[in-house]
Amino acid sequence: MASAVTGEQAAELRGFRSVQRLAYECAEAVAARLRPGVTEREAARMQRDWLRARGVRDWFHLPFAWFGDRTAFTGFRIPLQFFPTNRRLAEGMPFILDMAPVHRGFTADVGYSGCLGPGPHPLHDKLLADLRAHRDLLLREVRERRPLREIYEDVDRLMVRQGYENRHRAYPFGVIAHKIGRVKDRRWSPHVLGFGTQALKGLASDALHGHRDGWSPLWSPYEFSDHPPRPGLWAVEPHLGFRGTGAKFEEILVVTDSKDPAQSAFWLDNDLPHVRRWAEGA
Repeated sequence: MASAVTGEQAAELRGFRSVQRLAYECAEAVAARLRPGVTEREAARMQRDWLRARGVRDWFHLPFAWFGDRTAFTGFRIPLQFFPTNRRLAEGMPFILDMAPVHRGFTADVGYSGCLGPGPHPLHDKLLADLRAHRDLLLREVRERRPLREIYEDVDRLMVRQGYENRHRAYPFGVIAHKIGRVKDRRWSPHVLGFGTQALKGLASDALHGHRDGWSPLWSPYEFSDHPPRPGLWAVEPHLGFRGTGAKFEEILVVTDSKDPAQSAFWLDNDLPHVRRWAEGA
């Protein structure tokens, strides 16, 4: 990593890594507290409260929680359906916790998939295990500097071979990832429709500059993503679905302008819950 970034950039990455770890710590802590009967709204509030108690005052987006077939976005047609509902958790039910806190000006966006109860949960476990191939594919093809749109299509093809549906297509613009960055460190920042205004301004600024220069901060299946990976930080979230059960991870991928393939792209942190799960199962 040292050859790909300057000392100042390395310090920046430590800041992003710290808030990403904080978000995953929150996900694990809240997941451990989930019980039958808890609603999505309550689970989202638990995430907000946990993070606010540790100094978070701003968000890229407020926390989400999805239970049961909502983990696969079953029937989702409009953005409002993504927001937490009164759906109650039950034993054996899959869940996804998704949060994007801003802490000390650094942004993270994470997704954590689980299933309530000790298990076994063979379908959910298989979905989680099969996500590993997507993490490998994404890193390999970004290092090859393939156009983002082509990489997206390769993710689609891998999902089809695995027997799954692509559920990140249900997100606005069908994105599998979006750029993130620094925002001004403030004690409090307003949000609109669940998204922090500072983070939205940053994304809008990237979109404006990118449109002028031929790139987009949104990684989608559409023509505006038909360009090589842009240096920066990308929150990446491949999302698998199968018959009403969904699972995903979301974490930061670092892209640089290094000529060394190993330094041209790397995951910000390999000590995350889903990565540890794969290592333990190897």
